[in-house]
Amino acid sequence: LSILLLSLGLGTTLTFASSHWLLAWMGLEISTLAIIPLMSQHHHPRAVEATTKYFITQAAAAALILFASTTNAWITGQWDINFDLHFFPASMLTMALALKMGLAPVHFWLPEVLQGLDLTTGLILSTWQKLAPFILMCQIMPVNSSLITFLGVTSTLVGGWGGLNQTQLRKILAYSSIAHLGWMILVMQFNQQLALLALIIYIPMTFSTFMIFKTNSSTTVNTLAASWAKTPALTAITPVILLSLGGLPPLSGFMPKWMILQELTKQDIPLTASIAALSALLSLYFYLRVSYAMTLTISPNNLNATTPWRLQTTASTLPLAISATISAMLLPLAPATL
Repeated sequence: LSILLLSLGLGTTLTFASSHWLLAWMGLEISTLAIIPLMSQHHHPRAVEATTKYFITQAAAAALILFASTTNAWITGQWDINFDLHFFPASMLTMALALKMGLAPVHFWLPEVLQGLDLTTGLILSTWQKLAPFILMCQIMPVNSSLITFLGVTSTLVGGWGGLNQTQLRKILAYSSIAHLGWMILVMQFNQQLALLALIIYIPMTFSTFMIFKTNSSTTVNTLAASWAKTPALTAITPVILLSLGGLPPLSGFMPKWMILQELTKQDIPLTASIAALSALLSLYFYLRVSYAMTLTISPNNLNATTPWRLQTTASTLPLAISATISAMLLPLAPATL
């Protein structure tokens, strides 16, 4: 396990540190290969299926990245990442990295894969595995503007619409991840720091959500309803974190959305900004639905026994406490980030 986790870290760090396309590609490959045993460790048919799907999509994306960077080296004669790319390989790289991250319209693998995994591996997949392609995407900006806007807008819309009808929490989180990445991609062509800020705030919010579901050991909306008996305090905090994911003030999730909309209006694309803002309403609806199911409905169990109520948990609750605080109270720092 430690070897795999270290390799996961190494792959991403290698991609961060590289200025050569081959090295960046190698980092992406290492982190893909390191997470595959973590994904299939339970040997459940679901998990194996999810791992296979993930492996095939990631291998395709990596091959595309390799092809695009080789083509670029062939046309321009150099391998440096910081050098301007030729238009054709740049578009291909954008699509390959979008496939790696799971941006719409190449997002179809993400909900399926996330649904087959346990919550911890799912957490790694939706936070840590997004970092390397994200940084690469930041480094090749600004590139084909209409393609990037198309990716961003479709992702926010798909991430909103896809999650509406879901009862499985992991699929809801997958669609929420697609929507958030759509916001980041939209602003990335104008301001990479802002996109990075959105990612930095998205990570603790997602971490807290996954940890809450893990603490309640629930994977469907229905099983969440019993959480008031297990962890009353956590049940009270959860809607706050979910609404922060939805981007409501005065919670931290509002800060990136607010700044992204401001930046898009500054760049004189109000229509795109309006579509993104309206698609946030779709996401907000299913976050509200989850928080309603969790806090305002009583689970259909007759809990007469009082024994299983306040069992002390053995898991460490400090990381969840820290990330919950971050995802609820970071908004006052907005002027400092500006």
